[in-house]
Amino acid sequence: MFVVIVGCGRVGSSIAKKMLSEGHEVSVLDEDPEAIAQLEKGETQTWEDLGGSFTVGTALEIDALVEAGIDRADAFVASTDGDNTNLVIAQVAQKRFDVERVVVRVLDPARARWYEEQGLRTVCPTQIAINQLEAAVAEVA
Repeated sequence: MFVVIVGCGRVGSSIAKKMLSEGHEVSVLDEDPEAIAQLEKGETQTWEDLGGSFTVGTALEIDALVEAGIDRADAFVASTDGDNTNLVIAQVAQKRFDVERVVVRVLDPARARWYEEQGLRTVCPTQIAINQLEAAVAEVA
């Protein structure tokens, strides 16, 4: 499976490393050229030597997405630190490039629910934290 991941912070880089270790082809796109260090942290080889691909570019630019390989992606993960960016590029991946599996990180629980209802696969870390904290408090009470 060919996976394109946009955003190379803690989340995106962790997903990229896991997918690559499982034998998938992985391309990461980030606007910061230094972000590749996240992919190489703890490794003895460069990201490219490990078999990964890294593209420097802005996720909202179609040319950058194409350079990263979105036009042949089987899966797409939007994991930048901005909900707006993630939602826009996830919809581009889904509607314009017909990527089969599109997953988007959305921090705002209300927006995540709404976009999920529209057919976009969302993951909301804020809602996950709320659920876990509520459950932890309920255990104590």
